[in-house]
Amino acid sequence: MHNLLKNIPALRRTVQCCFLIWVIGIGIRFGMFVHAVENGTVPLVSRPPGVEGFLPIGALTSLKYWLSTGIIHPVHPAALIIFLAILLMSLLAKKSFCSWLCPVGTLSEITHNGGRRLFGRNFRIWRWLDYALRGLKYLLLALFIKLILLDMPTEALAGFMNAPYWAVSDIKMLHFFTSMSMTAMLILALLTGLSLVYKNFWCRYLCPYGALLGLASLFSPFKIRRNETGCTDCRSCSSACPSALPVHSRHTVHSVECTGCLTCVARCPKEGVLQMQLPLWKQSLPVWLFPVVALLIFAAVIGVGMAGHHWHSSLTLADYQHLIPMLPNLSH
Repeated sequence: MHNLLKNIPALRRTVQCCFLIWVIGIGIRFGMFVHAVENGTVPLVSRPPGVEGFLPIGALTSLKYWLSTGIIHPVHPAALIIFLAILLMSLLAKKSFCSWLCPVGTLSEITHNGGRRLFGRNFRIWRWLDYALRGLKYLLLALFIKLILLDMPTEALAGFMNAPYWAVSDIKMLHFFTSMSMTAMLILALLTGLSLVYKNFWCRYLCPYGALLGLASLFSPFKIRRNETGCTDCRSCSSACPSALPVHSRHTVHSVECTGCLTCVARCPKEGVLQMQLPLWKQSLPVWLFPVVALLIFAAVIGVGMAGHHWHSSLTLADYQHLIPMLPNLSH
């Protein structure tokens, strides 16, 4: 069991890298599809629905449309299905998407690990400023919730979901990366630089998606729990925690910042002192159970979406051939 615990970080990195490679493959395939359509040729590959995972704001709009009408809009249904899969992961298995699957989180970890090798360490922001900055992602989340979930009437929702702008939002997202403006490049360079110095800068301070998942994770039955009797107060868990949580001083970690990465559990020198555990469950759970549950939740929701025919877009190749020339007029 102890050897398996020590292998958890390597297992997590493997899962992260596999998912990142899969996401990159989706991006390349989508780029090939759009390039062919833009050049008036028949695409050699079909459009991958998974690309809609890059439309989180549109997914939030789709969520309200679904809740308001009971209909999953057919233009970009995968955006909502992926959003629901990630949300359910957090409700049942902490912010496991952030630490086990999220490609942005994976790149952030690669960046701050590179910074640690470059500078010999990662730096920490003053505690008072850290608390203040952590509120930014919740302010951004509140803004999106207000504008979309609270202020947007059903009629406006239907107008947006049926408009050409939403239909080509995936292509506009692709062009953001392939034809990036100088302003966007400077912002990304700044965020990359800050992530080199400060661990998980984007995830910790600016990601509204992570803020939502953190709030949802409060309802997760899985929690890091500490056996106070066996604890030696070595504080290895707290020093290893990517979210800088004081794990050593908590009987149960309830924080919205806990991502369920199991780094603290793997770092603890005493077997059985720290565990990802269920409430009222006295026996130790296998260390592999939590990540397996998290990944199965994600796969199950995607599978249900596919089985219910809410995965592939209703847009045809002819629709894209008609819509793509309209892109310059849909940019403003």
